[in-house]
Amino acid sequence: MTDVPSMADLLRGTPSNWGRWGDDDEVGALNFLTPAEVIRGAAEIRSGTVFTLQRLIGDPKGDPVWPGRKPAVKTMILDESSWDTNKAPAFPGGLHYADDKIDAFLQGSTQYDALGHVWYDGQIWNGYDARSTVGGLDKASVQPIAERGVVGRGVLLDLARFRGKDNLDKAETFTHEDLEACAHKQGHTIEPHDILVVRTNFLKLFFEQGPAFYDGFCEPGLTYSPELVEWFQQKEIPNLVTDTIANEVTIDPVSGTALPLHCSLMRNLGVTLTEICDLEALAASCAEDRQYTFLYVAAPLKVAKASGSPVNPVAIK
Repeated sequence: MTDVPSMADLLRGTPSNWGRWGDDDEVGALNFLTPAEVIRGAAEIRSGTVFTLQRLIGDPKGDPVWPGRKPAVKTMILDESSWDTNKAPAFPGGLHYADDKIDAFLQGSTQYDALGHVWYDGQIWNGYDARSTVGGLDKASVQPIAERGVVGRGVLLDLARFRGKDNLDKAETFTHEDLEACAHKQGHTIEPHDILVVRTNFLKLFFEQGPAFYDGFCEPGLTYSPELVEWFQQKEIPNLVTDTIANEVTIDPVSGTALPLHCSLMRNLGVTLTEICDLEALAASCAEDRQYTFLYVAAPLKVAKASGSPVNPVAIK
C-alpha cells in the first residue's frame, strides 16, 4: 500500500513509559508486578487446580509458527539402539541412557518476547539504540524478564465464547471495549495490573487446515487505536498473553501497518507480550465454574541476549 503511514506518524502523540523506571530499565511494565500484586494474585486461588499453558513442541499434528520460521526439529542422539554396536558410551555398572536435542527458533513455541524484539526509528524499548541488537540484544533482551519472573493476577478473556463462536476468524478484530464487555459478561472486571489472557482459539484452524492455514495469513486480534493504547496505559497492564502467534491482528485494517501494537504497547509502554498459548483446558474450566481469575506464573528461559524464549506459563485457580 502506498499510503501506509510510517509507524512514527501513526503512533505520534500516544503515551510512552520511557524513563518511568529509570534510564537502565529493561523489563518495562512488569515493574507493576510488585510483591503486593503477587499476593493479590495468590488470593484468587480457590481450588488449587493447575493449568499449564504451553503448546507441545514437536506436536505430531504440527507446531504453529510465524511465517518464515520453521518448527522445532527434535533429534535423538542416544537411545537403546545406540548400544547395538560397541560405539556407545560405556559406564561402570552397565548404565544406558537417552539423549536428544532440538533445533528451534526461540520464538517458535509458546514464548515471551523481549522488549527489544521489535522497534522503529532506530530505538528499542526505553530509548536504547537499535544498534545494540547487533549480534544479540545487549539491552532489553529476554534475560532480565527471565531473571525477574512474571507473577500476578491473571484474567481470562474468552473472546471466542463471548462472540458465540468456536474460534475467531481470520483478520477478525476486537478492541479494549470488547475486552471490557467480555469481562462484564463473565462476571468480573479488569483491574489495574491484571495480566490479560485472551482466548481466540484461532489456532484450531491451523490443526484443521494444515498448510492452507497460512494462505492470506492475517490473524485475529486487538486492533490499534490511540484509545486502546491509552487504556493499556491507564490500566497499567504489565503483560498481554494470547493464543495467537503475534498477539494482535497481523495487518491493521485501518492504517495498513503491520503489528502496530508490538510498537505502541511493547516498544513504547513496555508491555510484555506472550504468544502461542494453549488456553483450551483453562477456558473450559472457567466456563464451567465461572471463575475467570487466577494466579498467573511464568518465567521464560534465561537465554543471554535473546529476543525471546520458550515458556510454559501456569494458571492456578
